[in-house]
Amino acid sequence: MAKYIQVTTTAGNREDADKIAKVVVEKRLAACAQVFGPIRSVYWWKGKRESADEWLCVIKSRSDKYGELESAILSVHPYENPEIIASPIVAGSKKYLAWLNEELDDEVI
Repeated sequence: MAKYIQVTTTAGNREDADKIAKVVVEKRLAACAQVFGPIRSVYWWKGKRESADEWLCVIKSRSDKYGELESAILSVHPYENPEIIASPIVAGSKKYLAWLNEELDDEVI
């Protein structure tokens, strides 16, 4: 897995998405998180095609934080089976990635 990752999850309202973003940043499992929305999602759920307005949470982290990050999202996420997908960050500005790394350093308080 790449050293740096971008994790996405969706929530049914702005408040839940904001809560997820705040929890993962406060726990230093993410250097930052952005909340976008509303977005329209179309998906299969329990054998039926569904659609809903959702809010997208985009989280910047490191792959070594993924397990804890997933657990933190699940601890506050209201969905029965939330989307939690990590994608590798294959390139980025050196200055931004250095900042991301510094903010995830366990010694930073």
